[in-house]
Amino acid sequence: MNLNIVFFPLARITFSMPDAEDNFKKSCALLEGLFGDINRPEGLITSPVMLSIFADTIVQPDLIIYQCTTFIGGDFVTELTRRFDCPVIVWALREPSIDGGRLKLNSLTGAFSAGNSLYMQGHDFRFVLGNPDEPELIKKIQQTVRALEMVKKLKNLVIGVIGSQPAGFGFGALDEAQLAGKLGTRIIQTEASGIMKKAASYAPEDFSASLTELKSHSMGWEKLPEESLQKHSRLRKAYQDFIDENKVGVIASRCWPDFFTDFGAPVCSVLSLLNDSGVAASCETDIGGVITMFIGSDLTGGPTYLGDPVAIDESCDGIVFWHCGAGATSLSRKKEGPQLGVHPNRKIGPTMEFGLKAGEVTVLRLGKDQHGFRLFVMKAEALDEPRKFLGTSVTVRPEGGKSSEKVGRFIKDGWEPHFVVAYGDIVEELRLLGGFLNIPVWEY
Repeated sequence: MNLNIVFFPLARITFSMPDAEDNFKKSCALLEGLFGDINRPEGLITSPVMLSIFADTIVQPDLIIYQCTTFIGGDFVTELTRRFDCPVIVWALREPSIDGGRLKLNSLTGAFSAGNSLYMQGHDFRFVLGNPDEPELIKKIQQTVRALEMVKKLKNLVIGVIGSQPAGFGFGALDEAQLAGKLGTRIIQTEASGIMKKAASYAPEDFSASLTELKSHSMGWEKLPEESLQKHSRLRKAYQDFIDENKVGVIASRCWPDFFTDFGAPVCSVLSLLNDSGVAASCETDIGGVITMFIGSDLTGGPTYLGDPVAIDESCDGIVFWHCGAGATSLSRKKEGPQLGVHPNRKIGPTMEFGLKAGEVTVLRLGKDQHGFRLFVMKAEALDEPRKFLGTSVTVRPEGGKSSEKVGRFIKDGWEPHFVVAYGDIVEELRLLGGFLNIPVWEY
């Protein structure tokens, strides 16, 4: 998704212009290499008149990168905030040399001036320090852009909701007006009975591709009754048709008891394969959960896992997140692989049966409190542990350990009993996202 990124490189000609020009060229090369086309001037902006002329050519930006290429007064950034309402990155460059000689750029003081002005205006901004070839600076700029892209993606997100939350699972419901007002996201809803009716109507050739998909993504399918495999494949086809016909990006689906009692099959494996295919899908009609899965999946580039915190494993200081069998097959441990089985309570299949792979993870949740939305964030490690219970599970050790203590805090702080495990460190992107959306971030 393209953002309108505008680069404002500002300088005073009384400082070292050769050094400023060199940094300007390298900065343009960096930004264009990262983001393709950006709006930028042909050269350094060295006066208020030049700033005004260039600003006149700009439509409303999504992001301003404000580089104090040399010292520059706060009046320059004030002119930009007067014209444009968007986040700002204030970028200070390092001094070319600290050797008792001339102060060549004085960029850092310029950043202080800009920061003071933005702070006093209550304007959202981020400060970065470094030269265009520094990996840490590049990372910070990329994180900011990814978070802003997520804001835009959420505004365009359509959630397909199948059925309603089971009794006692109201935490998964979100007010559509509040959702649209805060995130811009909208909902298209259908009844579970309609999905089941459509699934039952297919001829065998209609769902043959879904049956092939299941067999190619799992092991042990030959142990299940053919009827169970076919019922899965009918549902998988019906879900995909609903997605395609309504152009939805994610699915929050009812599961029990309806699909067991009225269709004779779980939707666990359907949701698993949707997550594998890039469509975030939550069970128990958890709308906040699936938005969280979408955020985690997009920021990491892979599927996420939605699970209940069901146990504390004192032997490894880990929290066990579990669900009946909807984990994406690509997240399974290589030692186990994506086995098929039956639901632990209903004894009907297919469900996925495995422990999840090890790796650096971020645990997150878009939740609610008495005042509106909030965002749970915790950096952690997924341990190389086998399946802990029938279904799918992952054992997560929080950064710094103390699992028992932290779980107590989660409960005391009133968090919903569904959390998302995303593979990768996206803590900074989530902090930024919370800031851009004006949603409080609760870090653990």
